[in-house]
Amino acid sequence: MNTTDSQLQKGLKRRHMTMIAIAGVIGAGLFVGSGAVIHTAGPGSILSYALAGVLVVFTMRMLGEMAAVNPISGSFAHYAYEAIGPWAGFMIGWLYWFFWVIAIALEATAGAAIIQYWYSGVPLWLMCLIITVLLTLTNIVSVKSFGEFEYWFSWIKVVSIVLFLVIGIAIVFGITPSFDPTGFTNLIGQGGFMPNGFGAVLMGVVIVIFSFMGTEIVAIAAGESAEPKKAIIQATNSVTWRILIFYVGSIAVVVTLLPWNSSEILQSPYVAVLDYIGVPAAAQIMNFVVLTAVLSCLNSALYATSRMLYSLAKKGEAPKRFLKVNKKGAPVQAILAGTVFSYGAVIMNYISPDKVFMFLVNSCSAITLILYLTIAISQLRMRKKFERENPDALTIKMWLFPYLTYFTIISVLGLLISMAFIESMRTQILFTGVLIIIVILSYIFTQKKKTKDMDTQEERITKGEIEERI
Repeated sequence: MNTTDSQLQKGLKRRHMTMIAIAGVIGAGLFVGSGAVIHTAGPGSILSYALAGVLVVFTMRMLGEMAAVNPISGSFAHYAYEAIGPWAGFMIGWLYWFFWVIAIALEATAGAAIIQYWYSGVPLWLMCLIITVLLTLTNIVSVKSFGEFEYWFSWIKVVSIVLFLVIGIAIVFGITPSFDPTGFTNLIGQGGFMPNGFGAVLMGVVIVIFSFMGTEIVAIAAGESAEPKKAIIQATNSVTWRILIFYVGSIAVVVTLLPWNSSEILQSPYVAVLDYIGVPAAAQIMNFVVLTAVLSCLNSALYATSRMLYSLAKKGEAPKRFLKVNKKGAPVQAILAGTVFSYGAVIMNYISPDKVFMFLVNSCSAITLILYLTIAISQLRMRKKFERENPDALTIKMWLFPYLTYFTIISVLGLLISMAFIESMRTQILFTGVLIIIVILSYIFTQKKKTKDMDTQEERITKGEIEERI
């Protein structure tokens, strides 16, 4: 294969990378899933988001350290391959690919359901198909078109959150003339700050951590940026305030303005706040924002699956045909592979939503934690190599190394173990374990096949040499 047919192009501009870095962390989980966290932990959900955010900040710092030295498509799977071993790169690469192809199906279904709010006559399956096809086309055209769509999706999310925060803070402190200051009575007046105890806060962390998936995409995208190191440094340095403002800040506004145990918060916390403020058509406005978040996540999922599959193919751990790119540098076959699997998952959602589809969804539940654990172990092992071989390249360094790296590893292991003791999550951790076993067995099988093919090739060469001598 000609190298020009298998090289990704650096089509992402600085503004694309800036917005992917700033708003990549804002997903539909914040707007919709936060209600369940607040219902579980009460006002203590602020701590749940803060503690989960700390783990994400540490993990992103470690990933940023490695990516600044070696920005490459495939990112953490490549680092795991080098630092831990080929089996680890294979495992995390395919687990990550699997996570996002299921996410494509989930986000397409969620997006279709939101659109049905306005167009109830369109069948759900047809809307799923239309959404997925349209965003697949944006990814196939070029990486620049992916970046352009993500840029504008991100702007909508950022502006929505900032306006929400400004209005909410103004009401809390009585800056707006139409409202009396709410103060902080809702934080402590409904059973205290942690009405269900600190255990509920920790359980909230387990729920919250999955909503941060997507933060790492900027490290994958850096490989196609004209200024990869600058993009990585910017994303890594800004992750703390992004999480603090967008997640911790907005959740704090919700639980300060409204009682945590109100039924409206459980259904949709942001719609509940907009209704409280008196915003006309609050549900419609929020549906538009959530739809934007869903489409953004779907767009990013299509990008992430294709680049991970491309990276796996480059190491010989996926078929070589996934290295083929079009004239604009987009790996078309890798993009289509993710969507084909997702179309199958959407069909499963209608045929057997309570069995097959839920098995696929539950199998993804702990992949975020496994990803963070892999990144931490990779950084722990690669830091000494960087210091020995290329210390000048360490433009980003993990704080208090190796202590905070060990802290992250222990914390992530603790969360994984705790999932086994939480009744609602026990099945999910079991299914994820089954998926890991399947991936590891696949690795063993592919390695044996590689060895067999190499032996066959050597036999042919030896046989040819003997025949030549004769």
